[in-house]
Amino acid sequence: DMALHHYPRDHYAFWRTLKPDHPMLFSAGAFGENISVAGLIEDGVCIGDRFALGSAIVEISQGRQPCWKQGHVMQWPEMVALIVKSGRCGWYYRVIETGTASAGDTMTRIDNPFPQWTVARVFSLLIRGQGKSEPEALEQLAELEPLSGVWRAKAAALLGR
Repeated sequence: DMALHHYPRDHYAFWRTLKPDHPMLFSAGAFGENISVAGLIEDGVCIGDRFALGSAIVEISQGRQPCWKQGHVMQWPEMVALIVKSGRCGWYYRVIETGTASAGDTMTRIDNPFPQWTVARVFSLLIRGQGKSEPEALEQLAELEPLSGVWRAKAAALLGR
């Protein structure tokens, strides 16, 4: 469920407004991502979206839940809370078909089966705590097959199961 981590290149400008001189914010990889492209952000991609990446097929499985390591690596302890607050989390892919991919390859969305479940919305419900006021959404997430098992279990736990 977490074979590849995608962090949007678009978010780097936001982080530089907070820490303009941070040396890690001037090139991709600061967030531990394997993939960074411009033009794809959390409210424009959905759980279950499939992409052709080089000769591989990958599927979005969950958003990235930030942990202490990100703040530690960046020497910015507040970063974890800022990621949660801003919703600039990135996401993970599972590999559906193995293949090869290289820098500069095109990512092409080939399927969008659950357009109502953007990474931004799911992150807000499960990580930012907004799910407590939307039990019907949590019920649906607990059963959403392309959502990682860990995040389905998180939805179930928020429902008290």
